[in-house]
Amino acid sequence: MEEDEYERPSKSERKRRSDDLQALGEQLIELPQSELDALPLPENLREAVMLARRITAHGGLYRQKQYIGKLMRKIDAEPIRAALAAKRERERLEALKFRRIEQWRERLLSEGATAIEQLGREAAAPLDVRALSELVQRAREERARGAPPHASRELFRVIKAALTAEPAGQ
Repeated sequence: MEEDEYERPSKSERKRRSDDLQALGEQLIELPQSELDALPLPENLREAVMLARRITAHGGLYRQKQYIGKLMRKIDAEPIRAALAAKRERERLEALKFRRIEQWRERLLSEGATAIEQLGREAAAPLDVRALSELVQRAREERARGAPPHASRELFRVIKAALTAEPAGQ
C-alpha cells in the first residue's frame, strides 16, 4: 500500500506540470495564425485559443487561459512542444544568418578588395567581383554622405544570395 502512495506524482509536481501546460497553451495564443493552423491541435483546443485571441477583458482572458490549460492536460502536448521548439530553432538560425550577412557587409565596407576576395572563396555561387566592388564603393559613398542606404541594402541582398545560393553543378 505504501509503495502505491509514492508512485503518484506529488501535488507540487502536478501543479508544476499544470502550470507548464498552461504556459504552453499561452504560447499558442501568441502564435501567428498560419503557424497555429499547422499544429496538430484538437478542434476544441483550437477553438479555445481562437476565442482567447478575441477576449480583451483581463478577467475573461485569465479564465480562458485556465480553460486552455485544462484542455492541454487532456492531450499529448509533446507534438506541440516539438513544433514550438522547431520554430524557435528556425528563428535562431535565421538570426545567425542575418548576423553573418551583416558582418560580411561591414567587412566589405571597411576592408574592400581583400574582403571581396575572401567572400568569393566562401560564396556558394560565383561572384561578379567588378559589380560587387562598384556596389561596395557606392555604399561607402552613401554612408559618407549620410544618404539613404540604397546601395548598402543592395549589398546585403547580394551577400545573402552569394552565401545561400546552391553551387553550380549540384
